[in-house]
Amino acid sequence: MTSLFAGDERERKLDRIGDPLALLSARVDFAAITSRVEALLPVADYAKGGRPPFSVLLMVKLLVLKQLYNLSDDQVEYQALDRVTFQRFLELKSSSRIPDAKTFWAFQQTLMKAGAAPVIAEAVQQQLAGAGYIARNGQLIDATIVRAPVQHFSKAEKEVLDRGDIPEDWSAAKRAQKDLDARWTKKHGKSFFGYKAHVSADVRYKLARKAVVTDASVHDTHHFEDLLDSTNTSREVSADKGYVDSAREARLTDAGWRVRVQRKAKPGKPLGARQKRRNTTIAKVRARVEHVFAGLHQMGGQTIRTIGKARADFQITMKLAVYNLKRLISLHKSATAAF
Repeated sequence: MTSLFAGDERERKLDRIGDPLALLSARVDFAAITSRVEALLPVADYAKGGRPPFSVLLMVKLLVLKQLYNLSDDQVEYQALDRVTFQRFLELKSSSRIPDAKTFWAFQQTLMKAGAAPVIAEAVQQQLAGAGYIARNGQLIDATIVRAPVQHFSKAEKEVLDRGDIPEDWSAAKRAQKDLDARWTKKHGKSFFGYKAHVSADVRYKLARKAVVTDASVHDTHHFEDLLDSTNTSREVSADKGYVDSAREARLTDAGWRVRVQRKAKPGKPLGARQKRRNTTIAKVRARVEHVFAGLHQMGGQTIRTIGKARADFQITMKLAVYNLKRLISLHKSATAAF
């Protein structure tokens, strides 16, 4: 059946079902986040003419969509042209001018070079605090592997790279396609190539509060103190047995932290009943950080398609920021349902 108002009718039905992007628009002040980004960008001179640029607000929203749905730049362009919910979110329903994939890629490169990712992450934290979701009840520290495209080198190339040099026969284009920053690591007997996201999340809301991105070979415990969130209402910090370090625990305890790290058995010296009970108690709380990593994986955060540490850092930091926005909507829905 045809209808002159089919578009409006479909949108009303989307609202009844619950459009997550409409909820995101309603709960997040993207203008405030955008203002932080604009302060980092170079001022363009259009005195000689030229087409006016797309608004930074639009480009920031495209970046959110990319991370939320794990899209390539080409897919961001296609879905913005194709999906009604995307067009509503981007406020482009009445516009035929949508950024193409190359324009969007260039914008991301500009953000990366300007160091915008941590600024956006902090702006998101301000949104969380403004909604009442400050860090509470202690924090959980853990790390997750983010796989990158595996690199293949000949024996001769490896020898040159191990010396810190670049093979002479590599063109600039070939060098751009080689990730020399990612590393191999092993977990549960399996090998992984890529990077690590070291994350601190609060116990109450399971929101990522601080993060450090490294190559995958860096031990989980290396950035433990860098991840401590002094804004949390509790000084308690929990971690699994991979973070055992008695000297650090003593130092942090003296500084006022309550460090709760699971113990691990030593060869010929199994854990006692009391230590096992302690581990179980810590595990029940510490497991909440796995919800954060599960949320990242649902958004495609277990892999990246970029080359190099700088881009990996940008993508992973942005993925965590968008996870927090998604979690904000979930928390709001839960709070609303409680009344």
